[in-house]
Amino acid sequence: MSKTLIIFLLFIFGGTALLVIKPQLRAKTAEGAALRIEKIREGILPGLQEELSGKSLKFGAPVFMRVFKEEKVLELWIEKEKGGKFELFKSYPICAYSGKLGPKIAEGDRQAPEGFYFVPRARMNPNSRFHLSFNLGYPNAFERAKGRTGSFLMIHGNCVSIGCYAMGDRQIEEIYLLADAALDGGQPFFRVHCFPFRMHSGRMEKASGQQWHDFWCNLKQGYDHFERLRRPPNITNNATGYLFGKS
Repeated sequence: MSKTLIIFLLFIFGGTALLVIKPQLRAKTAEGAALRIEKIREGILPGLQEELSGKSLKFGAPVFMRVFKEEKVLELWIEKEKGGKFELFKSYPICAYSGKLGPKIAEGDRQAPEGFYFVPRARMNPNSRFHLSFNLGYPNAFERAKGRTGSFLMIHGNCVSIGCYAMGDRQIEEIYLLADAALDGGQPFFRVHCFPFRMHSGRMEKASGQQWHDFWCNLKQGYDHFERLRRPPNITNNATGYLFGKS
């Protein structure tokens, strides 16, 4: 099964594109997956440690991620000190995502999600056919309340997407190892905030009158919270949208 070619038919504006993807070989046991992660760690950890040290950051400290669709960027932030502010460690290019600006609404709509998500250990997959992956947990509580549907919305490697955010394999290796170390270090889960674009006032003004403008204004409250405090907010929701409190 691990050697089977998986063919995805992606329908793109104005025609059909055929992408042939050969998944990475997968370990068949938990022990095999652990050995696979260890091999990846041995290959990239020395260089990663050097980069972290250059910014006075620690491997295993809590992490936080932001995704920006329009810019095709994933930011990885690391807590500088316990209970302190988060500092940007690195911005990674998103290799591919599907759909357009706007939230995911229903299973099969091929939309990458926008919203606020968290990832505990149970959603980490070192045995993914897309090299490495973690599940965002879509639909979250707010999305379930809205009746939105979908499953297996992930950030992963292999550079192909039908609803996920796909990274290059080397990029997902760094991201995964930093998140894995944070969970091992005691962070119970890490947050991933997915935005349509960088939500500064000029870009929001440009979006005025668009279908999702009110929804994006709600997302901007969470964006502004982090921009101001450099700590991700604690997020709940009511019938009208997300609510933001101290982390």
